[in-house]
Amino acid sequence: MDPLLHLVHIKILAADLLSLTVQQTLPPSFLRQGRTVTRVELVGIVVSRDRREKFLRFLIDDGTGCVPCVLWLNHQYLNANASSASSDSDPTAEMALKMSEEVCLGALVRVRGKIVMYRGAIQIAIRDVVLEKDPNAEVLHWLQCVRLAKECYDLSSSAQSAT
Repeated sequence: MDPLLHLVHIKILAADLLSLTVQQTLPPSFLRQGRTVTRVELVGIVVSRDRREKFLRFLIDDGTGCVPCVLWLNHQYLNANASSASSDSDPTAEMALKMSEEVCLGALVRVRGKIVMYRGAIQIAIRDVVLEKDPNAEVLHWLQCVRLAKECYDLSSSAQSAT
């Protein structure tokens, strides 16, 4: 496992994310140039949104492709609201609900999360969503992805050990 990419959210474009090599292990692992990638950061426009009781599923389009994302809403919070007994609310659930409200069609968002497989396709299990107010954020993300791929992510193992 690559300690440099395994535990960080790498900035990535949709086309690169969707073309990762999937290793059929339990759980599945994802490789970029032979290096394990588990967490990603993506910036794009919300082009589809489907809110359910336990999750929010949406698509992010960054111009290179569309990435399915799922934001799980905390089950304890949903059950606590359904019961008559009052208890302290779960801050994680409150954050998930707040993030789900920010995901609107046409919104420019930055998402970070873990890569997972669902029904044979790659998707992102969202950790956090940020509404981008600067329309240049997407272009800046593209430039950062290209630079990081060239200088960091796609380096061969021998080139890295030499530096």
